[in-house]
Formats: sequence, C-alpha cells, structure tokens
Amino acid sequence: MDFILNEEQTLLRDMAARFAADARARQEKTPEAPDRRWSRFAELGLLGLTLSEAHGGLGGGGVETMIVAEEMGRQLLTDPFVPTVAVAGPLIAALGEAAQQAQLLPALAAGDLVVVPAFLEPEARYDLAQVATTARAEGERVVISGRKAVVLNAPEADLLLVSARTSGAHGDPEGLCLYLVPTGAPGVVLRAITTLDGRPAAEVTLNAVTVEAAARLGPAGAALPAMEQAVDRGVAALTGEAVGAMAALFDLTAEYLRTRKQFGAPIGKFQALQHKLVDMKVALELARSVAAAAAMAVDVADAEVRRRFIAAAKVQVARSGRFIGQAAIQLHGAMGMTDEYGAGRYLKRLVVIGALHGDLAHHLERFAASTEPAGPRH
Repeated sequence: MDFILNEEQTLLRDMAARFAADARARQEKTPEAPDRRWSRFAELGLLGLTLSEAHGGLGGGGVETMIVAEEMGRQLLTDPFVPTVAVAGPLIAALGEAAQQAQLLPALAAGDLVVVPAFLEPEARYDLAQVATTARAEGERVVISGRKAVVLNAPEADLLLVSARTSGAHGDPEGLCLYLVPTGAPGVVLRAITTLDGRPAAEVTLNAVTVEAAARLGPAGAALPAMEQAVDRGVAALTGEAVGAMAALFDLTAEYLRTRKQFGAPIGKFQALQHKLVDMKVALELARSVAAAAAMAVDVADAEVRRRFIAAAKVQVARSGRFIGQAAIQLHGAMGMTDEYGAGRYLKRLVVIGALHGDLAHHLERFAASTEPAGPRH
C-alpha cells in the first residue's frame, strides 16, 4: 500500500529512533533504572502522544503510536509504552469524567503515573467479556474480588485498570465496569512473573479490594465496547513494534551473510541463501503494509471495519514474525539461539507479540466473523 509519513511524522520517527537507540546503548553499557528512562520518555512528549494538548499531550493517533512502537521494537525496549500510552491513556480519555481526566492524564503524560490494563482472566482465551471478577457496591465504596492473568508491566504500575462484573452472567457483554485500582491497595496481591522475552508481568489477585465508587471509569455496565477499541489500539501498536523487531532482525541477518565467510567467500554470495533473504524481505514488507493499515484503522468509527483491519494485521504479523525469526536462526546457525547474540532475543519478542491480545487462530476467527455477510432480514 502507498503509505508516506508527513513532515511531522517523519520528525517524530527520527526523534523516536534516536531516543530508542540511545536508551538501548545506555542499557547495554550501564543498566538504567526503569523510572529514569520513563522520565526521559516524558521529557520528549512520548507519554502524551495519544492525549489531547489540553491534558499535556501531542494529540496523535494510531499512526503516531505505531511510529514510536516500531522504533522501540527495533531496539527491544521493555518499557510499558503500549499498555500505558496505547491502551490505558486513550481509554481514560474516552470514558473518564472531566475530574478524572484532569487528575490522571497530565500525570500520565508527565511520567508521574503508570497505568496498565488488567482485563484478561485465566481460561478467558482473549475474550474480554469472560470476566468472573466481581464488583459489589457497599455504600459509597465498591468491593472488588477476582483474578487477572499475565498483567504486563504490573510490577511497574501505579494503577491497574481492572474490568469487573456488576451484573450479568459470565461472558455476557453487558454488566462490565472498569475501576482504577492502586497496585498498593490492601488486598491486591501481585505474583511477579517474567515473560518469555524477559518482560515484567504479574498474576493479580484481588482479595475484597475496596475502592471509592468514584474509581469507576465510564458508565456502569457498558465498558466492553471501549475496552475492545482500546485493545485494538494496543494490537495495532504491537504490530508496529513487531515490524521494528523484524526489520532489525533482517538487518542483523543480512549483515551476517555479508561478513561470515565460508570456502573463502561471504556466505551471502550463495544463491540459496540470497533467496531466503529475499523471502524474509517480502515477509517484512507485507507486515509493514498491514501494520500501517491497522494503525490508520484504529481511529475509524465503524467497529466492524476496525476489527477487520486489526485482525488481518495481527494474522500477517504473526506469520511474518514466525517466518523471519525462524529463517534468521537457520541462517545464523547455533549462535543465533544465544541470548548474547541479538537474533534469539528478537525471535522471543516476536513469539510473545504473536500471542498477545489474541494469537493467530483467534484473529483468523475474528477476521472471518467481521467479513461474514449479514443474515437475512425478516
């Protein structure tokens, strides 16, 4: 597809690329505290990327988020950019009352507040309506009880954006609410885990956690559509991050083929390896194209159109990521699997992105459902 960045987007890409490269260089030389790097994100305005100028943001959309995520993926940065900036921030902006927005959004943009979504539960299989966590009103307060699975960056977060059921049966689209829950609140238990690619996450248990009724975000019982759009924004950003990781892995492999010699010549001169490299490039460009389409689709009002583009992008990125990762390891040989060498780390990240917010099979089903013709009218 024909996708050309405008002048402002090009400047954003260049700034994000410099920042991400510098952050990785600092990390490899002298590990930097996560909160310090997060502050540097804020200093560049990247944490307010999706927020309005009235709340200290830049007023960007899906394309701008993709641009920054791609540069983060290129450098394998582990900061909670996607959960906080792509998902939680826009959700607070969409559902929050004026007082909530005024309190939370400027703090988020300034790097003083990290908010991450806690939507999925054990055995939910990516279905945001499969919520067993309950929220029970007690006067001016609400008591929340339940479990949330693999909450990314929860150990670094100040607030969890928790989905809980106030009415309806398990799986009903109605009856869901969102609550802002401090990670340090009594009854919140975080069991820290590390994902395959080395990211911090946690299994979260909510043991009769009490919050003020004002901690609810948006109208009662009607949070699901906004949650679905927010997760779609996260998926679009992740496809951009995956493209950055794939591009870095392709460059790493091409450089290896140029410099590794066998039988007195660079192995990149062997035709069979050239063909494999070309196939990797084609897979990369396919992923780049659908990621751009997804980034533009997240701001489309029509939910069915949005879902179709997001699902298609996730499917292609998962396929391209798997092919490029496996081909890179094959061309590198055994050294490609070591953590000391970058290829293995990029492959791990691509595998995790392929599973986040829905694996390939889930999004194939989602794409098929979004393209089915409407049934006959009676």
